[in-house]
Amino acid sequence: MTGRVGEGGAAAALTGVGARLPSPLLDVRDDRFDARGVRLALKRDDLIHPEVVGNKWRKLTPNLTAAGRRTVVTFGGAYSNHLRATAAAGRLLGLRTLGVVRGDELADRPLNPSLARCAADGMRLRFVDRATYRRAAEPEVLAALLAALDLAPEDAYVVPEGGSNPLAVQSCVPLGRELRGRADVVAVACGTGGTLAGLAAGLDPDQRALGVPVVGGGFLTEATAGLQRATFGELRGTWSLDDRFHWGGYARVPAPLREFADDFARRHGLAVEHLYVAKLLWALLKLTEEGAFPAGTRLVAVVTGRPGPETGGQG
Repeated sequence: MTGRVGEGGAAAALTGVGARLPSPLLDVRDDRFDARGVRLALKRDDLIHPEVVGNKWRKLTPNLTAAGRRTVVTFGGAYSNHLRATAAAGRLLGLRTLGVVRGDELADRPLNPSLARCAADGMRLRFVDRATYRRAAEPEVLAALLAALDLAPEDAYVVPEGGSNPLAVQSCVPLGRELRGRADVVAVACGTGGTLAGLAAGLDPDQRALGVPVVGGGFLTEATAGLQRATFGELRGTWSLDDRFHWGGYARVPAPLREFADDFARRHGLAVEHLYVAKLLWALLKLTEEGAFPAGTRLVAVVTGRPGPETGGQG
């Protein structure tokens, strides 16, 4: 089904093709958490929309509304869930999309399943070298990119990598509000910090948000704080990040992590997405075993996505 962005905006249009809000909160009985007196629940944002999944729905809809009829230009790596969600939303809404992909060495290779899905949904792909990609937010570099793509600045609406900007952060605040009074700690996997920034702002003062980065580098604390300041003019909520559980970086899914994800799926009947959700759940189990959560803690894990095309994550 292909629609058009009308007066109600992208959120209304995508709701018309199957969005489900608020997403369900499901209790999980897992003996590994139960043994420590920790009550685990899953916030099933992966069920919000059949194609624009989870936090991608929350972050993209205000930006797609703001885009109007302009071409949506956004950024991501070869296995980017954000690119795939943007391409799907573009197809559903009748919007033109263009994905700038990190790594010009990929241009002459067959598309992997994730990028092939983007192309099938109508997204134009442009591969750029990694040095240019790192500078893509700089105005002069962005202007040169748009010119090379035959796009006038007024005809393009630029969404940053991961979809994280003030519009997206504000759109993630309801995620926190949906969990008020229902958790002590709410944890989410992080790639760019936008979901954590909004989630934390929406929680009650006596709740805290925990971010689990899926990328290395230790930059997400500063990035999340910057997003909150850009959105609200100040820091909001109680939040922190634990950088120990990225398993070597984005798209790296070693065999022990795959085995853990498969075991969790067997225990609870949930197909576990590997790049974000598996790392989140692994982190929460290890933190529970370390005693990071006192007995009686109500712990919620936000399931931000579900398995997509095979990523071929590196071991």
